[in-house]
Parts: sequence; C-alpha cells; structure tokens
Amino acid sequence: MPTAFSSDELQKMSAPLEEALVPFMRRFPGSAGERQPVHTVYGGAHLFKSDTTRKLGEKAASILDEHGADPFTFARAIGVEDARAEKVWQRVVEKLAAEPVEDFRVDFEDGYGNRPDEEEDRQAELVARELAKGMREGTLPPFIGIRIKPFTQELMRRGLRTMDIVLTTVVQETGGQLPSNFVVTLPKIQLPEQVTLLADVFDAMEPRLGFAANTLRLEFMIETTQSILSERGESNLPRFLDAARGRAVAAHFGTYDYTASCNITAAEQRMDHPSCDFARHMMQIAYAGTGLWLSDGATNILPIGDRETIHRAWRLHVAHIRHSLVHAYYQGWDLHPAQLPTRYAAVYDFFLSGLDAATERLRNFMEKAGQATLVGDVFDDAATGQGLLNYFLRGMNSGALTEEEALATGLTLEELRSRSFVKILAGRRAR
Repeated sequence: MPTAFSSDELQKMSAPLEEALVPFMRRFPGSAGERQPVHTVYGGAHLFKSDTTRKLGEKAASILDEHGADPFTFARAIGVEDARAEKVWQRVVEKLAAEPVEDFRVDFEDGYGNRPDEEEDRQAELVARELAKGMREGTLPPFIGIRIKPFTQELMRRGLRTMDIVLTTVVQETGGQLPSNFVVTLPKIQLPEQVTLLADVFDAMEPRLGFAANTLRLEFMIETTQSILSERGESNLPRFLDAARGRAVAAHFGTYDYTASCNITAAEQRMDHPSCDFARHMMQIAYAGTGLWLSDGATNILPIGDRETIHRAWRLHVAHIRHSLVHAYYQGWDLHPAQLPTRYAAVYDFFLSGLDAATERLRNFMEKAGQATLVGDVFDDAATGQGLLNYFLRGMNSGALTEEEALATGLTLEELRSRSFVKILAGRRAR
C-alpha cells in the first residue's frame, strides 16, 4: 500500500523553494497593505507654497458650489445615478473640507520648464523652506514629493542638483526630518542604469543627511516605449525594479509622452487609447505581487470656462477615471483644483455602485465558509473570495466605503485587517 510523505520529507523537498522565496520577497518590500492615495496632484515648483494644497481644496469647494451646488445637479452633470447622488455628493463635500489633496508632487520637470541654473537653485531652496514650513504648521498632504528632471545627458546633473538642494535644505530647516511619505519621482526612464544612478545617489546621500539606510524612496514614470520593451524585445519594467534595490514605491504611467513616443497624433492622445491599455497591462504584469503602487495618467482637458464647458470636462474626467478603475488602476494624476470634486466622485461612485451586490456575495461566502455558492445569476467559488475582499479593502482605502458598510458583510474588523481571504476562512473553520 502506498503511504503519504512524512512532514520531514515534505519539509526537505520544499526547503530549496523556501530559501529562494526569502530573497525574492526582500526584493519587493513595496507598500503592500499601506494606504495608497487615489491621486497625485502635480504643480509647478515655482508656484508651490506650504499651504498650496489647502488653497486647492478651497478653490475646488468653490467650483463645486458654483457648478454642482446640490447632489442632483452634480450627479447629472457627471453621470452618477440619482440613487447614489446624495451619498456621493456629501462624501465629496466632506473630503474637500477635510483632506482635499492626498498626494502632491512639486514639479521641476514639465510643469516648471528649463530655466537658468541660478534660478532653479533658488527655487529648489525656496521649495525646501516651504516644505519645512508645511511640516511645522501641519499643512502638507499625507503624501508629497518632488519630480526632478529626467536623467538624459543634458539634464541629469540638473536633476541631481535640484534634488540635492531640496533634501539638504529641508534637513537643515527641520533638524533632520523629511515630510511623511516623501518620494522622488524620476521621469522619462528608458534604461535601468538611470534608476541605478538614483539609487546610488541615495546610498551616498543618506549618511551625509543623517538618515538610516533605505530612508529615501523613489517612483518611476513609465512614459516611453523603451520602458515597455527594449530594443531586444525584452521588458525593461522588471529591470527598473531590480535597479531600485527596494527603494521603489510606485510606478506612474505618463499618457501623453507615451502616446507621443508611439507616433500617435495629438488629437488621438487620450487616456483610453488602446496603446495606453497595452502599456498599463504590461505594467500590471511586471509589477503584480511586488507591492508597487500603480498610477494612471491625467485628463488634460481641464474644467475651465462656463458651466457647460466645465460639466463637459467633468464628464470626460469621470469617464477616464472609471476606465482606470475598471482596469485596476486606483490612482491617477490631477492637474487642476476643478478636477478634485470629480476625482473623488468617480472613485466613490465606482465602489458604491457595486456595494449591495458585493456585500451579498461576500456575506454568502462567509456563511458557507468558502464553499461554492450561487447568488442570483453570479456563481462564485473560493477563488473569487479574495477579489471580493479586495473590493472592500480598496473601497475603504479610498474613502468610498465606510467601516460600517464593510462590516455589513459579516466580517469582523480583525478579519478585514488580515487582508487575506485564506486566513479568514482558516480562522472561521477553526472555531
């Protein structure tokens, strides 16, 4: 009669894989399980002040009050169903009052331009002083950073110098501190060596600034065809992550530089172009399971002008955000305060529109302890359980769903915080 393997035999056979997994996981400390901002607002460095994001919120609230003053006017302008109008509108109003900007990037690249070295040196120092002031006064958003110039032959030293001035001055002003969740954005990456250089510079800067190793963090901007496929037909995306040596926290897609690099005409450069979907899916494949946050690009048709023009731009912005969300991009760029109401409205409506169905499906899962169930006309098996759990985790992360709404599934707070459907089932079966 055949006999089962003993525990010692299974452990011996699995040991090589266990050893291989340790360095693999260390490569990707990432930010899994942490809060991911729903957007990044970009603004030129020459315009940045310590209270910039507060003023953006005030302007956004004023625009909403003028052009979407009540729930149904706003909902009908952007395509939200009347049944959810009041809840979406109220949550947007509260968000703009409490935390209008989640992530801000002080831009020394496209939003700033090429200026004389002396001018950019002065601006880098001024930005650092404003960052330090914002830290003292509590006016900075939860996430913030700078975007430096790309590491091309012409601009590499300029980008490094600006970063050095900002970091050194902030540390001098604060006695050795950086803003919370501070990151340096590297744009227009083409080669892994560009990421390697930034990681090497971080290695050299940290002891000089008095920081522990791996304090400084970076994020990629994926906006060239060479990022997606090299001249050898190989993806450079995993090589970028290797070159970052555990310092990368996010990868942002640059819609317009990427479509331009594909020779797409200006009239067709848009967020939902099929070529952009291809690039974003390549990013998802390359970075799945690494903990790296993925961010989509920006809608460049701004809500400026009369009410009809603003409402048309709002609808386009919402359509682009929904396209991103459907493709599992839960973060994107915003360029103007009038885009803040629609950013939050689109995200909140996306999750609220599926709340009842997701709650019923997950509640049935919990009651059946993961056995296959049939709810209405949708058949679930345990493989979709994590997807349902992720829906609630993402919805809560974005502020679209409340804790109470998630608990209506029958889950406990402890189970939600475990973030693992397998652990939840194991815990319930052990009761």
